[in-house]
Amino acid sequence: MHVEPVLIFVLAAVAVVTVVQWVAGRTGLPAAALLPIIGVGYALLPGPNIPLDPDIILAFVLPPLLYSAALDASMIAIRRNLRTVISLSVLLVLLTALLIGLGFAWFVTGATLAAGIAVGAAVAPPDPVAALAVGRKVGLPPRIITLIQGEGLLNDATALTILSVAVAAATGDGFSAPAALGQFLLAATGGVAVGVVVAFAVRLLSRPLSGDPMLANAVSLATPFGAYLFGELVHVSGVLAVVVAGLIVGHHTPRSASGAGRLQTSAVWRLVDFLLEGFVFLLIGQQLPGVIRGLAGYDTTTVVVAVAITVGVTLLLRPVWLVLTLLLPGALYARRRRDGTTSVRWTGRQVVVLSWAGTRGVISLAAIFTLPLVTETGARFPARDLLLFCTFVVVLVTLVGQGLTFAPMVRALGLRADDNDQALLRNEARAASVEAALAALDELEQQEHDDISGQVIETMREQLRARLSRYRDRLSMLRDNDSAGPPISPQYEAALHVRRVAIDAQREEFLHWRDAGRLSDEGLRVLERELDLEERLLPDRPARR
Repeated sequence: MHVEPVLIFVLAAVAVVTVVQWVAGRTGLPAAALLPIIGVGYALLPGPNIPLDPDIILAFVLPPLLYSAALDASMIAIRRNLRTVISLSVLLVLLTALLIGLGFAWFVTGATLAAGIAVGAAVAPPDPVAALAVGRKVGLPPRIITLIQGEGLLNDATALTILSVAVAAATGDGFSAPAALGQFLLAATGGVAVGVVVAFAVRLLSRPLSGDPMLANAVSLATPFGAYLFGELVHVSGVLAVVVAGLIVGHHTPRSASGAGRLQTSAVWRLVDFLLEGFVFLLIGQQLPGVIRGLAGYDTTTVVVAVAITVGVTLLLRPVWLVLTLLLPGALYARRRRDGTTSVRWTGRQVVVLSWAGTRGVISLAAIFTLPLVTETGARFPARDLLLFCTFVVVLVTLVGQGLTFAPMVRALGLRADDNDQALLRNEARAASVEAALAALDELEQQEHDDISGQVIETMREQLRARLSRYRDRLSMLRDNDSAGPPISPQYEAALHVRRVAIDAQREEFLHWRDAGRLSDEGLRVLERELDLEERLLPDRPARR
């Protein structure tokens, strides 16, 4: 095998992913929708294509992507909306697979119920990458973001379990509803148990390693693969094990990891997401020629009917399900919480956004490519090439069609988070944290502290009081603000500009020292890191020019 062509292809793919991300940042178009289009264009050109290997996708690509998403998700928010998350990630997936299976059995020549359920299971789980990327950029409310995240984390396990049951039935084992339900429950409960065990082991291992960010980061990178492998070895859902482990670890990371470790781990996972997602969406487009070649043995009517059933059920069932489950009368959907309040009613605009957030991705293709070529009797798997094509069409229609139109639709509906409320909440938390720090200093001052002078405590107290004063001033502005977004303070913006000017001047002086030979490169990197961490604390907004 020649290494040079592979290396050229990888470098070209990295270049394409980088350029597309840059274009997406400038135009507002989602990269997840642009990359498959470029992949299709490349696939039509002469030259080598990379075939999609489902085993590699499921074992090496899916675990880190799911784990990274779980680390960023809120376990508390998902638990608060658990009933709706389960409705979308379990019940809707089951219903989608069943309806598509029935449609294939009744209307598609040569297809069976099991084969139809297999393709239904493959296209049922949305891949939330495109929707989340757009949703965060346009400022969707946190409640909708939570549902998209929770559904995307849990629906893959449901779909892959249904797929394995359908394949077993199609290849000769026969179908038994009780056996299928038992297999699903075993895979789900076992996956949850494995995820809890792995998360507990990671927490135990992370405590002695928290002082070394490199070692803690190595454990973090290995965790999703370990959880997936453990789950598959004991014949439960490895996907669900990864998700549960990520949710638990992410929930406890603020207490168990050091600040340096969190910064480094977050940066590494952002890079992993960027590269893996980019390659995956390029890979989707490159499968088109091989999928089309497999349709040679089917007449046009059969292909059109199969595609219409798959795309139609996928696109139409989701909004119908959301309307039935989220817009029912209050007595049917409201859930009383422990504090005596009830969950807030969903609006029609929110349901429309959730309906259009059902983009499918590489998980659907990886799942359908795992279909065996032949059954146990040696016969060809029923309508396998047709199932591949139907899945590919659903992925392209949702990724490109819904992906490109999602942001304009959200803006047209005027559905976005209340930035003022979010800023108010954050500043209230900041003020509370400073008050807690001042209380801790008071307690420390009352204790015996021969090695701590009163002047040191008083200096820290003055710094905290100045910070608390700024937070209280900001809170007053936010509480008196009637506009849609948080108020802009000229004094605050001027202070940010001054801090950036000072940091840039310090950084430039360090470079002069290094270039003059007075400071080593190692010393420069240490000092630069101090300035980088200070700059990282500033709000992420354009600097003055």
